[in-house]
Amino acid sequence: MTTRTVGALDPTTGPVLVVGLGNPGDRYAATRHNIGHMVVNELADRNSERWTTHKAGAAVAEFRLGIGGPKVVLAKPATYMNLSGKPVAALMKFFNVGPENLIVVHDELDVDYDMLRLKRGGGEGGHNGLKSISQAIGTKDYLRVRAGIGRPPGRMAPADYVLRPFSSTEQQTLALHIGRAADAVESLIERGLAITQNQFHQKP
Repeated sequence: MTTRTVGALDPTTGPVLVVGLGNPGDRYAATRHNIGHMVVNELADRNSERWTTHKAGAAVAEFRLGIGGPKVVLAKPATYMNLSGKPVAALMKFFNVGPENLIVVHDELDVDYDMLRLKRGGGEGGHNGLKSISQAIGTKDYLRVRAGIGRPPGRMAPADYVLRPFSSTEQQTLALHIGRAADAVESLIERGLAITQNQFHQKP
């Protein structure tokens, strides 16, 4: 059975819901804004789980983390980013997940590419997906895995930058960045926020 430490998420209150933010469709699949999707796809692949369509308006995959470990529900809202809140709230209701067991994985302009920052609560930093979730569930007090994508070069507008694919240089290490973010999600579930921050806030 997986060993848990003080401060880890509590599966006795329901499963852990891990939401990867992004936009639906092939047009956006490889863009920076969709790194949340990429991370939950990695977690599904690690556990040999397929995605199914849920009536809440999201693709979901369910598994247990480790032998006898906590139940995890992965989700990719089928809506566009700025409407993510409604399906997240519906999934939380369906699976009986409280905000304490919600992890949202998203792109972060204010964090350098290939770096991670993790926190619970706080502001949304202009991220429309987070704003939608906070409004829909009535609280900002949930965990975030902020996958760094860096600031746009020159005078490029952030809205244009996030909807572009990763550069050829970034793509050389993108799989490592995604894998490390997936590792951080697993660590959050098993070991809690403080330990995970200490490990994953370091330069890889």
